[in-house]
Amino acid sequence: MSATDLRNISFHGIGIPDGPEREPDEHRYWVTESAFLRVLDFCADQPNIRLSFDDGNASDAAIALPALRERGLRADFFPIADRLGTPGNLEPGALRDLTAAGMTVGTHGAAHRPWTTALATDHIRELEDARGRIAEHSGRPVDTAACPFGAYDRKVLQALRKAGYRTVFTSDARPAHSGAWLQPRYSVEAGDTPETVRARMLTPRSTTGRAADRAVLMVKAWR
Repeated sequence: MSATDLRNISFHGIGIPDGPEREPDEHRYWVTESAFLRVLDFCADQPNIRLSFDDGNASDAAIALPALRERGLRADFFPIADRLGTPGNLEPGALRDLTAAGMTVGTHGAAHRPWTTALATDHIRELEDARGRIAEHSGRPVDTAACPFGAYDRKVLQALRKAGYRTVFTSDARPAHSGAWLQPRYSVEAGDTPETVRARMLTPRSTTGRAADRAVLMVKAWR
């Protein structure tokens, strides 16, 4: 794999959402179980794809984990600490099941608020307390993070580096560099199929497109 080959692809809820949206556009990122399995089968044949799951929905353990194990796949999971053990979300003990199966468990923060604003008042709770609770339940140190809503700026990145996070995932919908500290991701949406995933996420970028990607990421990281 070359340095620019990686595509990070993230999922959120799988199945039919149970209840109203917890934040605007949440249901846009829920996929049916059949659609998830079709996309997962496609991803299993692509050596340059890295999978992740945000929010800690109960479907991570009920649907995603068995499907991943059946296909011999690994993934990163990013639960929201305050939602663990609440209806529709992962039970705390499920985090240990994920790590026992070879999955990586990181943090998606405490309360699913954009870190660009939340860190001003709740820095310790979002970056340290949430991380500690998730580590306690998973039985493994937590050194990866996924920015809630993909929101970040220079101050957020500085705080994450200072806190010692090894890898930080965003939602920038751009190719990633293998081994880079900051990892942009593509999000699977409700209407996606293997064909749309290929077209939207795996199509090689032009020279102009790659330059634009670098410029956008640089602006976001330094604003």
